[in-house]
Amino acid sequence: MKKIISVILLAVLCLSLVSCGESAYDKYVNAELETSVTVDMYVQATQSWWSNKITVYGADENGAYFVYEMACSEEDAKKLTPGTKITVTGTKAAWEGEIEIVDATFTFAGDDTYVRPATDVTAYVGNNDELVKYQNQLVTFKGMEVVSVSYKGDARGDDVYLTAKLGDVEVSFCVERYLTGPDTAVYAAVEALKAGDVIDVEAYLYWYAGANPHVVGVTTK
Repeated sequence: MKKIISVILLAVLCLSLVSCGESAYDKYVNAELETSVTVDMYVQATQSWWSNKITVYGADENGAYFVYEMACSEEDAKKLTPGTKITVTGTKAAWEGEIEIVDATFTFAGDDTYVRPATDVTAYVGNNDELVKYQNQLVTFKGMEVVSVSYKGDARGDDVYLTAKLGDVEVSFCVERYLTGPDTAVYAAVEALKAGDVIDVEAYLYWYAGANPHVVGVTTK
């Protein structure tokens, strides 16, 4: 009888914790949109700081996060180096398919560090149902053929749009100027590409009405 009661108590405890063994990332994924979330994460990269705001690409061992225009002083922005652990509180939101945290604040959360390795998602090109599971993670696309390269505003200095294909399936990449701007090797490498070049691309898997990865590295085959 005592054993039965113990099993029942364990089941109740599991339910109270949402799900036994559920990771912090799973809890974030299962949270409803437009609700408050608090997440421990490690900074992977940041966009340019401005007007006391900064956009963060974050991750942990189970998944990744995009924190849009988080409140941040210029002094603290300099401390948000890759691997830094922070606790972010904000609202879970969606914009054109991109799941993100908005209206966020943060605190530094300890001395341990973590940088998530890139995941090869080439096998999922053309299968958005699978590809989206890697949203916001650092990923690689291998053996892509360049279709076109253009500037968002038709002039150097703005975002660079890179379209590349695998077989007949095209992927729209973006060199985000606030992440890898005109003064970076990444920006220069992408704008120098020509149609027909075969490349490997490393990028954060941002989503805008479909995959729209933010490029951080390109290797010409």
